[in-house]
Amino acid sequence: MIDLHSHTDQSDGTFTPRELVAQAKRVGLGALAITDHDTFAGYDAALPLAVEAQLELICGIELSTRFHGASLHLLGYFPVAAPSRELRVWLNELLATRRDRNVRLIAKLQSLGLDITLEEVEKQGRTLTGRPHFARVLVEKGYANDLQHAFDEYLDESAPGYVDRKEVPVEEAIRRVRESGGIASMAHPVRVAKNNWEKLGVWVGELAGFGMQAIEVLHSDHAPESRAYYQSLADRYSLAVTGGSDFHGGNKPNISLGTGIRGNLKVPYDLLERLRVLAA
Repeated sequence: MIDLHSHTDQSDGTFTPRELVAQAKRVGLGALAITDHDTFAGYDAALPLAVEAQLELICGIELSTRFHGASLHLLGYFPVAAPSRELRVWLNELLATRRDRNVRLIAKLQSLGLDITLEEVEKQGRTLTGRPHFARVLVEKGYANDLQHAFDEYLDESAPGYVDRKEVPVEEAIRRVRESGGIASMAHPVRVAKNNWEKLGVWVGELAGFGMQAIEVLHSDHAPESRAYYQSLADRYSLAVTGGSDFHGGNKPNISLGTGIRGNLKVPYDLLERLRVLAA
């Protein structure tokens, strides 16, 4: 059993890299990919710890991109060689767009009468502050009952406090991942095209044309019938399959590393072997 989708406290998870490596060993994972948002900081910190623990650690990343006017998350995997210096420089540029969004989000929340400052949120999220960190502060200050309520009431795309973030075109993100020796995979397709299967099928074909090589068929949020459809798309467009829990620790407490929601996930090791072949 492996897990190719997890997050540390270097993005929007709550586990430190050390805690995540320890948890991976505790649940018996054969391999773990750290896929923090827009940064390799969690992976970089976890690598020596994983070597010491004899855990196979895969370098990954999750990128927020724009496609057909909507947000689409792209996973990048580097199962053979480390990502290039050029990709790391580009990621640093993306961090600036994230902070710009956070400044505008604070202003929007304050305009709704909420007493919240960016300094309070950045104490939790540091250089990679995201909406989960805003949600935690909203809960702590009594504006929301829990994290989900904070998103529903203020932070989700349909909520009054939402502000968009400048996201890179998906074709650019795919190109940069591939030029750096990585594998580009669509993350959690259940959240793409509002899960309109007909539209999703067309979009996956377009993305394959841009050079996307894989699709995340196995995910904690995917029902069995959805997985079957996503697998059919992988077969139709000759895409590799990826899979993972999307573990965030306390920010998504119902999701367990390696096994998803109440044991609904099991990712076989041979998926990683195919990614290595593609990246070689």
